[in-house]
Amino acid sequence: MPHIQIEYSANLEQTVDISGLCEEIRATAVAIDIFVMAGVRVRAMRADHCAIADGDPKHGFVDISIRLRGGRPAVQRQDATQRIFDAARAFLEPAMARHSIALSLEMRDIDPELSPKAGTIRDHLEA
Repeated sequence: MPHIQIEYSANLEQTVDISGLCEEIRATAVAIDIFVMAGVRVRAMRADHCAIADGDPKHGFVDISIRLRGGRPAVQRQDATQRIFDAARAFLEPAMARHSIALSLEMRDIDPELSPKAGTIRDHLEA
């Protein structure tokens, strides 16, 4: 864990390097102690249809959702939230200076009893 999903408005495709944003967030996340590198997942989903603020199509958004297996202390979750938000904001700063973009982030706990996991990524990581 964590699973990080970036939802963004389609009008940002030509303005923001979405793959670069995914990589920036991944690199930030793996440097945070409470996240296990093998469990970090970052994915982006484009929202083709949206209506924002006054309805002007120039407005865009990036919404980051972090799902994290429960049990970590609040202070560590708050630190991780702020570090990832700061990294995303710094990455998006040039685009936000030129375009109307809303950035948001939310971290949610996953109940470990209701979220079974299986995988072989750890078996295939290079030491």
